[in-house]
Amino acid sequence: MFQPKIPTMPQPTGLVAPPAIVEPTAITPAVATPQPAPVPPAPSRPAVQLTPGTALALVGGGTAVVLVVGTVLVSMLLAVAITAASVAVCAVVLRFLLHRR
Repeated sequence: MFQPKIPTMPQPTGLVAPPAIVEPTAITPAVATPQPAPVPPAPSRPAVQLTPGTALALVGGGTAVVLVVGTVLVSMLLAVAITAASVAVCAVVLRFLLHRR
């Protein structure tokens, strides 16, 4: 059930016809179409207009993201440090118990 099934290429059977001969055809030039009139460019303006309220919201959102990511990273570092300290304490206790015998 979990074995992959590899498809096999079918072999041609019976008579195989030779490829048809393609006759070259003459190319006739198309009638030239007139170029459309150029469109005047639209006045340039920024796609997004930042008002003081939206700028303040963006700064607040960015600050919140930085604080959350920093909190997560610090908590992960703290977890690694606590784990390392507990492993070191266990190693010292085991060394003391094994050396005592």
